[in-house]
Amino acid sequence: MLFNSYLFIFLFLPITLFGFHLLGSRGDHNLSLGWLIVASLIFYAWWNPLYVVLIIASILFNFSVALFLQKKSNKVLLAFGIIVNITLLVYYKYANFFVENLNVLMKGDLVFENVILPLAISFFTFQQITYLVDTYRQEIRESSFLHYTLFVVFFPQLIAGPIVHHKEMMPQFLKDSMYKLRLKNLTIGFTIFFIGLFKKVVLADGISIHANSVFQAAELGAELTFFEAWGGVLAYSLQLYFDFSGYSDMAIGLARMFGVILPINFFSPYKSSSVIEFWRRWHITLSRFLRNSVYIPLGGNRLGLPRRYINLSLTMILGGIWHGAGWTFIIWGALHGFYLIINHGWLWFKNKIIKTNLNTSSSIGSTFGLLITFFFISIAWVVFRAESISGAIRVYEGMFMFNGISIPPSLQGMEKIILDVFPGLPIISGGLGSFGSATGIIKIILLLFIAFKLPNSLEWLQNFNPALGIEKYISNFENKLKLRWKASKLDSLVLAIMIYISFIYMSFENVNEFLYFNF
Repeated sequence: MLFNSYLFIFLFLPITLFGFHLLGSRGDHNLSLGWLIVASLIFYAWWNPLYVVLIIASILFNFSVALFLQKKSNKVLLAFGIIVNITLLVYYKYANFFVENLNVLMKGDLVFENVILPLAISFFTFQQITYLVDTYRQEIRESSFLHYTLFVVFFPQLIAGPIVHHKEMMPQFLKDSMYKLRLKNLTIGFTIFFIGLFKKVVLADGISIHANSVFQAAELGAELTFFEAWGGVLAYSLQLYFDFSGYSDMAIGLARMFGVILPINFFSPYKSSSVIEFWRRWHITLSRFLRNSVYIPLGGNRLGLPRRYINLSLTMILGGIWHGAGWTFIIWGALHGFYLIINHGWLWFKNKIIKTNLNTSSSIGSTFGLLITFFFISIAWVVFRAESISGAIRVYEGMFMFNGISIPPSLQGMEKIILDVFPGLPIISGGLGSFGSATGIIKIILLLFIAFKLPNSLEWLQNFNPALGIEKYISNFENKLKLRWKASKLDSLVLAIMIYISFIYMSFENVNEFLYFNF
């Protein structure tokens, strides 16, 4: 079941929401929590009922380990729990990848049963690992199996995050006030949810056709020209951006309808002026997990510069592997590790060697940092999106003019202007015609404007405490347009128009999954 389906919005959500508050208002909180757990398991089982057996087994194992850790903080037991979780993840997510590469390396024909990846296994595995670590540190004393199960399966954040700590979410369920249906929570949650729906079905899905046509052509061996390659790359960069931004909004909005405030997970990452800042804004809870569970245990920045850079590389490579079983994801992670090394190296050189504080906060410096960061992030998205290394190489060849420049029909007549500015460019005729009309170009320009210039949904609703940790981001990253949600008639009209357009774009039959469901 998908957030962006009519079945979810008009049947599952209202039944689950009002059943939870109806039972909770009678004073039996456990019955209300049980209702929410059953609903979350039905939501999860909608793809494949067999997945429920796996997630329940994982819950039983981790809860048992945690109970022992509460009695005694034992490193061996903690390591055992983490190893079992990682082994489960490796088996389901990477077994086929290992066998395929072993056959290539050994020139063998080892046959292995095709393992189907269970939905959300990466997210609920990491979330339970954080629980074990927090329990080992004596930061949690949870004896209720009901509460622990809800912590793992709570449907708004089950499938693609955010990856939450127990202390961030479960204490909220101890408050009597959250079991009463409150108009404020419903209004805020409703607003954030439908902003996210608009981002997904209108913006992300609307640009996806232009990204898919280019990358599919590259996989089939087509030679992409400059505008085609860059058009496809920008289209995918924006598709992924608004797809994940939309999901993050919808998850936060859904939780808020139940009175739960989830941690911030996405905050306008394309407005970043460095790769370091990008990872403070993109998939924030995953970055936190990788920092706390991989980078710091490896030694972080405590063991000198060379070791710090090695730790950064290993952390980002593991982050790449987490996204998928393939060499393209490993290369993507390695690229980001390299970017971070360069970024940290520049900061060290600036502060320690030339000993000057360049004014990167100035308008020119900030704009340059933003553009160069987006440029290199987009380059990395190529290998992230491509189905094979050869497909990625073909896209790169087009981006860097190995196959010349083919002027799209929508830009015909500009050849002379381009040659006057850049004499000697290899302009050719033909090409794929992926951007034969101006529609794709207009979409890209419009979405770039939204991503770079408009405040995000959490900034818009910042006066209503939309997410945990929002204060830090609001104070550090200024909303220059000063737009605020006031629940006025104008705000309500804008939201109503967005909802209306979203329903026009939604389909009863073909509902597009969120891209992060694949990871």
